[in-house]
Parts: sequence; structure tokens; C-alpha cells
Amino acid sequence: MTATTTDPTPPPSPPTSENRPGPAMPPPPRRRRASWRILAVFALLAVAFVFLLVEGLGSSLNYFDTVNQAYANRHLLGTQDFRLEGTVMPGTIHPTAAGSDFDICQGAHVVHVANTGTPPGLFQPRIPVVVVGHFTSDTSNSFVSNSIEVKHTATYTAQHPSRVKKAPSSGPVC
Repeated sequence: MTATTTDPTPPPSPPTSENRPGPAMPPPPRRRRASWRILAVFALLAVAFVFLLVEGLGSSLNYFDTVNQAYANRHLLGTQDFRLEGTVMPGTIHPTAAGSDFDICQGAHVVHVANTGTPPGLFQPRIPVVVVGHFTSDTSNSFVSNSIEVKHTATYTAQHPSRVKKAPSSGPVC
């Protein structure tokens, strides 16, 4: 008679990635790298948006300095371009080969403006205007301008004559 011994065999282990039948599975994708990229894109977009907002609003909110403000800050303004508001003095408008010369005032201060280019159609004495340009020096009362802005265009005046007041023909100007 033969003696047989039976050794119990251990049960098979569950398949793992190392011994699983079939093709090997790639490791799960790294989500950190993608989230950093997305975060970087959004941060860049936010910085660009803030820059455009600040630049756009900064330039559009710079309305003008009045003649009195410009006189008080001539040493700071120097010869940099800015917008200057004042009332055109009667008898001072003189056409030149390059455009026109005239004086604007506010209170006791008077600025002589040498403008290049054609003045707008509504440009006349005794009306408030905004001129764009700079003083010839930080102590000068002479202003070199390349643009004159009047409150309304001729089209607006033609369409709404009751809304635009005519400049007074006499009396004090400033």
C-alpha cells in the first residue's frame, strides 16, 4: 500500500497589477500638474484683466485741470501733456497759419493758447473749452495745444437747440 500525504495547497491570491492577466494598466493620471496649469492660466487672466481695468479707467477718469489748478501746479505739470479747461476770452481769437491763438481764463488767471489744427465749429468767445497740450515751460502762461474740445458738436446743437445755451455777448467772462 502506498501512503499518500495530502498537503493543503494555499488558495490562489487575487490578481494584482503585477500578476494580472492582460495588458499592463497605466498609473492613474496626475491631477496636480493639470490643476497647477489651470490655476496659472486663471492667475494670468486675472492679472491681465486688472491691468486693462486700471489702465482704461485711469486714462478715462483724467478729465481736465482748470486754469486755476494748472497755475497752482505748473511746477509739477511742467511740459507734460494734460487737458486744460477755461473760458475763451472775447477779442483774443486770432487765426494763424497753423491754427489759431486765443486766451482762456478762470478768475484772475489767463493762459495764452497757441493751437495747431482747425478749431471745432462751435468754437467762439465766452464758452468753456478744454484744450489738450502742455505749457511751454514750468513757469510759463503759454500753452501749446493740438486739440480743442467744445461741449457739444454742431450736430447736437442742430438736433437740440433748446438744450445748448448761447454764450452771453457781454458782461464779465471769468
